[in-house]
Amino acid sequence: MSKPLQERLGLIAGNGKFPFLVLDAARSQGMQVVVVAIKEETFPEIEQHGAAAVHWLSLGELSRLIETFKSEGVTRAIMAGQVKHKQIFSSIKPDLRLAKLLLSLATRNTDSLIGAIGKVLADEGITLMSSTALLEPMLAGEGVLTQRGPTDSEQTNITYGRAVAHHLSRFDIGQTVVIAEAACVAVEAMEGTDATILRAGEIMKSPSLGQEPSTLSRALTVVKVAKPNQDMRFDVPVVGLKTIETMKQAGASCLALDAGRCLLLDKEALIAAANEAAICIVAETLVSHIPHHSV
Repeated sequence: MSKPLQERLGLIAGNGKFPFLVLDAARSQGMQVVVVAIKEETFPEIEQHGAAAVHWLSLGELSRLIETFKSEGVTRAIMAGQVKHKQIFSSIKPDLRLAKLLLSLATRNTDSLIGAIGKVLADEGITLMSSTALLEPMLAGEGVLTQRGPTDSEQTNITYGRAVAHHLSRFDIGQTVVIAEAACVAVEAMEGTDATILRAGEIMKSPSLGQEPSTLSRALTVVKVAKPNQDMRFDVPVVGLKTIETMKQAGASCLALDAGRCLLLDKEALIAAANEAAICIVAETLVSHIPHHSV
């Protein structure tokens, strides 16, 4: 007998492979998946990936999103895939419902906006689940994930980079910093992780002919963290093969992550590519992230 409509899972799909992985995982557990694909972001291949239904909506169509899920009998949904921050805050054409929501926000950052959308969905009987709920094995485990661990200089960069990144993440500025010789070379804002890494690589290249080159070591360490109170329903840190390719291009030799709070897309292939490029990947669980239990 077919599953009743109320057991259908909604998937709000951004760009990249993340939505496809969630869709595959849900289908492997016998779920029917109703995809709301974002016209400005989602890969068109989502149409051929076995969803029960695919509905294409533009950014800003909050009322249509709710109506679509209600008509499909969706009461639980997952948000997966990137929506570029600059798209959210510059290209979005909000409907009346979203416009009112935007006006009500004290701060216009990703956390406040998507958190508010999550509350609106909940008020309409649609629970927004953790984006990693079906992908727990893909979260970065603690420790060194590659053949080699960090060198002494890379470890110094990691320690400094984590402190900087976690301070910045409290303000929802970005999740990534790039460090060289314990100096902060680049900080992520709305441009995204790959653009930040490439910018750091450009900064560390020799200046134009006739000028002295940088005295810093050009080996870069990339530190990508979750927010201190990361809402796992959205904006979870994600790295993939493209991250490793970008690091190679920029001259980065080490990638540091938050254990249990960062998704590794194509995990085996990613680690193999890192090993081939002699890039170290290390994940750490911060003490402040561990919940306290009463004795």
